[in-house]
Amino acid sequence: MRRVVCPGSFDPVTYGHIDIIGRAAKQYDEVFAAVLNNVNKRGLFTVPEKLDMLKEGVSEFGNVRVTEFDGLLVDFCRENGIETIVRSLRSVSDFDYELQIAQMNYRLSGVETVFMTANPQYSFLSSSLVREIAQHNGDVSSLVPPYVQDRLRKKYAERAGQ
Repeated sequence: MRRVVCPGSFDPVTYGHIDIIGRAAKQYDEVFAAVLNNVNKRGLFTVPEKLDMLKEGVSEFGNVRVTEFDGLLVDFCRENGIETIVRSLRSVSDFDYELQIAQMNYRLSGVETVFMTANPQYSFLSSSLVREIAQHNGDVSSLVPPYVQDRLRKKYAERAGQ
């Protein structure tokens, strides 16, 4: 069985994330969509919120398992019998950064990294841009699913009310 992981912070999940996970699901037997639980980094959404949004986003893919991990991704791979990491490349600058990580992961554990180019429709898209637009009440309807839009609105309304 060929298992891969699509790791990320997914803060929040975007159509770009869902596209890459879906494309991986067509190529591999089992895909782990793994949310990084980084206790040193405070995101907009909690890990349980991210897991819920990601589960909803990938629900159409029967071979995708949504989970979380902390620590080193290569340890998560070892514990789950995963030999390949799938990462998206949006630009040349992404490649420089991702190549260093891929080489370190390979050196640490022999885990391979496969790069998928972003769908041109989403090549500019990042969670941080979505958060910035949403924070200023901008339209993110073409960037994230409706349930993510709703959660963004609620989250920023809560923060404004504090």
